Amino acid sequence: MELVREEDLSFRHGDWGIKYLFRGPRLDWGVVLLRPGERMGAHYHREVEETFFILEGTGELIVDGQAIPVDEGTACRLEPGERHDLAASSHHALRGIFIKTPYLPDDKQNC
Repeated sequence: MELVREEDLSFRHGDWGIKYLFRGPRLDWGVVLLRPGERMGAHYHREVEETFFILEGTGELIVDGQAIPVDEGTACRLEPGERHDLAASSHHALRGIFIKTPYLPDDKQNC
C-alpha cells in the first residue's frame, strides 16, 4: 500500500503545473493546476493512454488541433498518438486530475 497527501507534494512550477501523486509501477496519477491563461504544453504519448477529469474551473482541451471546451465534471480519455494540450481560460484557474497508463516515464513527446 502507498499513501500520500497532496499537500505534502509540490507542483512543477511552485504554485501551479502538474503534481504527481503516484509514479509507477503501473500508472502515473496526479493533479494539474493551471493559472488563468496558462497551458500545460502540447505533447503526445507513443504508447500511453491519458485521462483527464476536471475538478474546477474552465478551459479547453486541444486535441489534434481541435479545441474542446472543458469545465467541472468533464472527463476525457486520450489514445496514444493524439496530440493534446490543456489550457485554463483567461479568467479562471483550472484544476483537475490526470491518469496515465501504462507507466512509461519516457513515453512523452513534445510537439
